[in-house]
Amino acid sequence: MAPLVCLVLFLAMTGHSSATYCLCNDGVGDQALQTTLDYACGNGADCSAIQQNGACYNPNTVKDHCNYAVNSYFQNKGQVTGSCDFAGTASVSANPPSNIPSTCTYPSSSTGTTPATTPTTAGTPTSLGGGTGTAFSPTGTTTGINEPNHAVALFTSINNILFTFFITLWIVMQGCL
Repeated sequence: MAPLVCLVLFLAMTGHSSATYCLCNDGVGDQALQTTLDYACGNGADCSAIQQNGACYNPNTVKDHCNYAVNSYFQNKGQVTGSCDFAGTASVSANPPSNIPSTCTYPSSSTGTTPATTPTTAGTPTSLGGGTGTAFSPTGTTTGINEPNHAVALFTSINNILFTFFITLWIVMQGCL
């Protein structure tokens, strides 16, 4: 019975995904999303997949293209804290968008090199799809542990460690009695 309990506990603790995505927020206007899209594509995101005839071109909406661009930027910057904010137009998510076509792959882990610092300078964005807007950095107004997503991830991680420790201790004590 003890091996079965151990197996169930082990699977319960390791069965979740640690995938992290960066997605554009709901309720943001198309102009702000286009500005975010332009910045991401002009500053490190690989936006070839959302070009016409690309694997992620459809659905052809500013929001969907923005999702792909900010996620590519976020992954290429090594998921550095602050690289998924874009002045409040994007945020970190544990799940990819639900409406992506089967031909489109959303990376969930770093594909680039981790920079020493979060980029904070802005250049002139290149337009993807004819949008215009002002350039801005991805850091927005918040950084570090003050971001709710990062605080929750830290708390969850500590809880997982403590839970594992106490369950292991309990199992060991049961075997010693």
